Amino acid sequence: MSFDLSPDTQAILLLTAPLLAGRVPATDGVPDEAAPKPLAPAEYRDLAGRLHAARRRPADLLGPGAAEIARQCGAVLASERLEGLLARGFLLSQSVERWRTRAIWVRSRADAGYPQRWARRLGRGAPPPLLYGCGDPAIAEDGGLAVVGSRRVPESVAAYAASAGRLAAAAGRPLISGGARGVDRAALFGALDAGGRAVEVLADSLERAALQRQHREALLDGRLALLSPHDPAAPFHIGLAMQRNKLIYALADAALVVNADHGTGGTWAGAAEQLDRLKFAPVYVRSVAGDGGEVALEALRQRGARPWPDPKTPEELRALLDHPPDDSDRTLEPGSLWGGAPATNA
Repeated sequence: MSFDLSPDTQAILLLTAPLLAGRVPATDGVPDEAAPKPLAPAEYRDLAGRLHAARRRPADLLGPGAAEIARQCGAVLASERLEGLLARGFLLSQSVERWRTRAIWVRSRADAGYPQRWARRLGRGAPPPLLYGCGDPAIAEDGGLAVVGSRRVPESVAAYAASAGRLAAAAGRPLISGGARGVDRAALFGALDAGGRAVEVLADSLERAALQRQHREALLDGRLALLSPHDPAAPFHIGLAMQRNKLIYALADAALVVNADHGTGGTWAGAAEQLDRLKFAPVYVRSVAGDGGEVALEALRQRGARPWPDPKTPEELRALLDHPPDDSDRTLEPGSLWGGAPATNA
């Protein structure tokens, strides 16, 4: 794994990253209010689009004519701010050294090793400009099964998720997870404990996750990739968790929703967004009743999710992942998943 930064990645980090492990540069412990504020995602998308239209690359901004290039591209940025961000080379070198000691690498959309599924499925300008990671990024190119669900679930539901992870391992396909407590983590470690591969898309500190003992063996064996589009020191924030949902689905060949809270929470929001708008991969819902979550899962079924067929063998799971269902002849029947009344307010 190379930890070297391409010129494009260096430029994007200087423009968008907080650096210094997510802290604002300070003198004598006092934040420097004059320090330039990194570009917000919308600001960077605008600049990147204008660079592309002018047949320029982010790396071109590292030359002596950066301000002139930005002006020619019509970027609506104060030249002082742009120059201040690009002059943060020393802070960048400090941050890179910190990441390197934790085996954290950085890729931009222009680099090899950036997930091409994100580039294809999210569309121009939408994929995160930077990807921080630990482990083998090639795992993210192999598709696989995403397993998502609530944080607080009965033991039987966690066991169900773990069995899905073990089956993915037996089928030789990656398990894709958000790594949250409950369903996500049960599926993740079900796959890893069975010798399989996994991708964990994080919504909080990559630095902390990279150092956790439970990840160490799989990282060293090349069976786990920890990915985050956010600064490696970023703490958990509900907004980050919501944003990562679409990234999980965009890497998957299919997704299984094991449990959800009806109308609320990240699992519900992510699945509903896939079914209603994004449609990156087929969405399935757990088809076993009696241990909670039936109302939410049935509501997702009415939105277009399919009952999970509960494949029993690696061959059956591979067939399901390799051959997406054809919805052209599909008929939805209210309450058909468990034979009850259809969910309301779906």
